[in-house]
Amino acid sequence: MGDKGDMKKDVHDANPNPVSDTDARYGQGFGGISSKVQGRKPVQRTAIITEAELNSSRYKMDHGSRGKALIINNKEFKGNMGLGDRKGTDVDAAVMYQRLQELDFDVTLEHNLSADKIQQILLNLSLEDHNDCDCLFVVVLSHGEEGVVFGTEGSVEVKKLFEPFKGNRCPSLAGKPKIFAIQACRGCQFDDGMDVTVADAEGMMEIDQTVRTQSIPAEADFLVAYSVVPGFYSWRNSTNGSWFIQALSVALQDKKLKDLDFLRLLTVVNRKVAYQFQSQTSDPRMALKKQIPCITSMLTKEIYFTPK
Repeated sequence: MGDKGDMKKDVHDANPNPVSDTDARYGQGFGGISSKVQGRKPVQRTAIITEAELNSSRYKMDHGSRGKALIINNKEFKGNMGLGDRKGTDVDAAVMYQRLQELDFDVTLEHNLSADKIQQILLNLSLEDHNDCDCLFVVVLSHGEEGVVFGTEGSVEVKKLFEPFKGNRCPSLAGKPKIFAIQACRGCQFDDGMDVTVADAEGMMEIDQTVRTQSIPAEADFLVAYSVVPGFYSWRNSTNGSWFIQALSVALQDKKLKDLDFLRLLTVVNRKVAYQFQSQTSDPRMALKKQIPCITSMLTKEIYFTPK
């Protein structure tokens, strides 16, 4: 389709003026971009959790710290990448910074990182001591296509974002929720939506406790909230930010939703994006498009962000 950025005049229907965009890679030819950072080899170590924590239906959220949150906000890209600036992404970054601080996270915001730098920062974060933390929260705002997100230079396989935090590589986060929110395209298809008729209707163990070993999967306890399903564009408004992050921010701030576990809250986010957003453009090929986020859960318990 060529440079799709030049022909988009899409808006969230609540605001008729700002230009919206997708978080796909622009231009033709996606091959040849790769980036590899040599990480440490997995080391098997044991994480210690109490019997009560192991058997609870909720994750333990009363550690000394809520945990670390990292926001990676890529707006500007090197010329050889064939990627346009992601206007509106700073709004997403700012609002997520505020929401995560309100949830008591220790938040770090990084701007315009190369693929190598993304992987290095994630590796460094995984090497920190998270023993006194409830969980981890990582937000990635960038261009993407299926299976990868783009740095300002180079690309990162999405699966490599998670690898440093698996239980056998980051024992201090073993058995704790590791949340990733990824705002990026996952392909080049538009979701045309479909019409429906709406009818009216009427801690650490004490020395004298019995210690036993419980094996848990290294892949467990991840929650990945993608802005869109595989194969499709993800929409972003140049003034208000992306549809997905807007909806997530509203849900996190809604007092009526504060008693929901986080996975159920993300279902509310799905509904908001699906029903409350639609592209409007002078180009008929891009008008009236829809979007649905995609939640991939390997959680074993419910997440409640109880106040500190």
